[in-house]
Amino acid sequence: MGKVVTQEEFILEREQLRAKNKRVIFTNGCFDILHRGHVEYLSRAKKLGDVLIVGVNSDASVRRIKGEKRPIVPEEDRAALLAALAVVDFVVLFEEDTPLELISKIIPDVLVKGADWNIENVVGKNIVEAHGGEVRTIEFIPNRSTTNIIERVLERYQ
Repeated sequence: MGKVVTQEEFILEREQLRAKNKRVIFTNGCFDILHRGHVEYLSRAKKLGDVLIVGVNSDASVRRIKGEKRPIVPEEDRAALLAALAVVDFVVLFEEDTPLELISKIIPDVLVKGADWNIENVVGKNIVEAHGGEVRTIEFIPNRSTTNIIERVLERYQ
């Protein structure tokens, strides 16, 4: 099995990881243009457990959240780039606007979001905590975002 897996494939893998007492970390996002901020965020997330799974919004989901001009990079490419990172163990695409359904299926031990999220508003928090897991936030590197990159490109080439 490769790193980019279906939800069903990871659910089966999750049962094996649970049997081996592996601590599973979950985070999610669009990861439209992979950049240093993403890499450092994912590296910090990985340190919170044994296996890092990254939920990635599908193209349709990104369009609903970010607008018709996004994503810049198609879902297959975004998933492949994330899977190429050593700190990422699995990548799972999801169609919904939030990862709530996916989180409820895999029940990670640690749910991670960026510190721009109020921990009380993190999607899936109640599910994870109800199963004995924890929710953590990680600080972002300032001025490292896909939106910033797009704005800089537009400024330079208009």
